[in-house]
This record gives sequence, C-alpha cells and structure tokens, in this order.
Amino acid sequence: MKGLKGKNALITGGSSGIGQAIAIRLAQEGCNIAINYRKSAEDAEDTEEMALQKACGDINNCGVKSHLVQGDVSKEEDIVEMVNTVIDKFGSLDILVNNAGIQTECPSHEVKSEDFDRVIAVNLRGAYLCARETIKHLLSKNRPGIIINISSVHEVIPRPFYLSYSISKGGMENMTKTLALEYASRGIRVNAIAPGATITPINEAWTQDPEQKAVVESHIPMGRAGTSEEMAASVAFLASDEAAYITGQTLFIDGGLTLYADFREAWSA
Repeated sequence: MKGLKGKNALITGGSSGIGQAIAIRLAQEGCNIAINYRKSAEDAEDTEEMALQKACGDINNCGVKSHLVQGDVSKEEDIVEMVNTVIDKFGSLDILVNNAGIQTECPSHEVKSEDFDRVIAVNLRGAYLCARETIKHLLSKNRPGIIINISSVHEVIPRPFYLSYSISKGGMENMTKTLALEYASRGIRVNAIAPGATITPINEAWTQDPEQKAVVESHIPMGRAGTSEEMAASVAFLASDEAAYITGQTLFIDGGLTLYADFREAWSA
C-alpha cells in the first residue's frame, strides 16, 4: 500500500494474535517494526522471525528493520522508556498501533476494584499514554503521523460479565475521536478498528470447540469468525496513504455483527 515503505511502526502487545498479524503485515508492506511484549520474549522473537521471513524471505539479509521492546503498558515509566527506545533505535516513530489489551470475566456486581483498575490501566490509560508520548515526538519534529487503536465491537455492544472491558473500549472510541480532532491540523491521523469475533489464541476456548464455535458464528451475519490477517489488513490500509483523508473513525471488521443480527428475519411489526 502507498506510503508505508520505510515507515517506523510500534505495535504494543505485538507478540501474538492480532498484534502479531499486524506486525507481520506492516513488515510485508516495508515498515520497520518495533514489537512490544510484556512477558514472553520468546513469543516476540517468533513474531519477529515470521515478520522478516514473510517480508524478505531471508531474515539475515532483510531491508526491513525490527526491534523487540519489553514494557508493561499499564506503567507510565515503561511506556515512556519504550517509545524513547524505539525512537533511538529507528530515528523516529511514524505509526503507533495500540493493540495491547486484557479482559476479565466476572458478574458486574462482584468486580474487584483492583481487577477493574487493571483492565482500564492496560486497555485505555495505557493506550492514551502511548498516544501521548507518540504525539509529543511528532509535534517536536513537526512530523505527520498515524495512531491506530485496536478497539472492539464491544465499544458499542454491551458485554455482560465484562464490564471493565466494555468501558475501556467505549472510552477508546471517544479518545480516538478527540485526539483526531485535536491534532488533525498537525498532520496526525487517529483511527481505530473494532474487530468482532476473531480466531486468535486467546479465543481458543470457543474456536477449538465445534459446538461453541457454531454458537458464536450463529450471531454473525456472514456466518464465520474473522482472522487476524483480516484485522491486520485494515490496519495497513488505515496507516497507508490510501487512507490519507480518513481520521477520527472506527472501522468495524465484524462480519456484520453490529448490524443487529437478530433482525435478519422480521420478528416485530
């Protein structure tokens, strides 16, 4: 896609699932990639190897640069160090993908405050702080840039038992719009994607169970779950010059899940 080759990108939570697919796709498009991980350096190394292999074929002789950067996005000091490390390594930061996220299942009236705070700290506060540090860098260099937030269909669809997760994604929607409006005149575009049901390791509880998988997919008008690669393709588009006139938007990639699937057949007058 236009305008991606040679750009420097940071993907938080880039060692597995959708984050891993995004790192691989951006590398294929010619971006230099910084892969953030919190605990598993081994998973991040696997992502790096796959990305360079698919981008160049030869991981030892590849024009795409890569870097692994450890950091917990719930900690401000980790975020500041992470962004500065990427800038020092690549010379600049052009694209931030806020992908790191967690969720906890619990009846809403039983949620412990520390569990609630942890989800908000990673999914929303952490995404904001990553965006803040990236914007500071872009403004200091008078450079245009791209921020893409990985949200969820649950920014608009209530999700019982996952209250903190739904709140974090609802907040991410408004954060995306606010930052987009505030910095549009400085050439900084801010958008989000909202994946629906996606086949990733974190969803193996239902993707590997034919009965549960059928139940999930029965709610999706297109009749199937999405793939990480489909999510990554949309990120590449939004990061590219092909989307140069798009900002402040959330692109739902959900097979029609947010189209009120229960209304596929008329059941009310």
